[in-house]
Amino acid sequence: MSKLVDSYRHKGLRKRLIEEVRSKGIRDEKVLSALEAVPRHYFMDSSFLEMAYQDKPFPIGSGQTISQPYTVACQTELLMVEKGMKVLEIGTGSGYQACVLEKMGARVFSIERHHSLYLRAKELLAKMNYKVRVFYGDGYKGLPAYAPFDRIIVTAAAPYLPDALLQQTKTGGIIVIPVGAGDTQVMKRITRIDEEDTREERFGYFRFVPLLGSKTR
Repeated sequence: MSKLVDSYRHKGLRKRLIEEVRSKGIRDEKVLSALEAVPRHYFMDSSFLEMAYQDKPFPIGSGQTISQPYTVACQTELLMVEKGMKVLEIGTGSGYQACVLEKMGARVFSIERHHSLYLRAKELLAKMNYKVRVFYGDGYKGLPAYAPFDRIIVTAAAPYLPDALLQQTKTGGIIVIPVGAGDTQVMKRITRIDEEDTREERFGYFRFVPLLGSKTR
């Protein structure tokens, strides 16, 4: 892996991107500050460097994408993360979303289903000195050994909320997950009220790659 360089030009492009994301309705300044602090171009192939600070998703291999910055900001804002919270991310991908969460002071655990992406993300995050714990595994099963979590974020399209993830969420905890089996998904925020009850909120339509793994409940 080549040396990581974050130039004045990169920082200027990032500042412009943050203004674009803000103009689309993101209001949480902590989210915007974290987005501005994380060099998105580190997570992309060198051939895409010129496009790293456009508000668009781009391919990262294995049929996966690095999410659009607005989508990352939206999910992060909905997650309502506070410093010190224990957060589980389902779908490490490039590692970009995990770094935004870590920059906000969260203790981040992340699962990736694609072995090549898992290895690449683990190497990059170590090189960036980000304290994100990355695991190779099935996101549908969560990380029971490290549960419960204050927050869970799913960064791929799920046909339903896996029960394992709900069970690994603390009482009062929040899950943000795009749900739907078609081309578009509904962004849901699910709050675990107690052992029996949840509250569900909906926040519009998005497009994600499918969540892979065993689909047994």
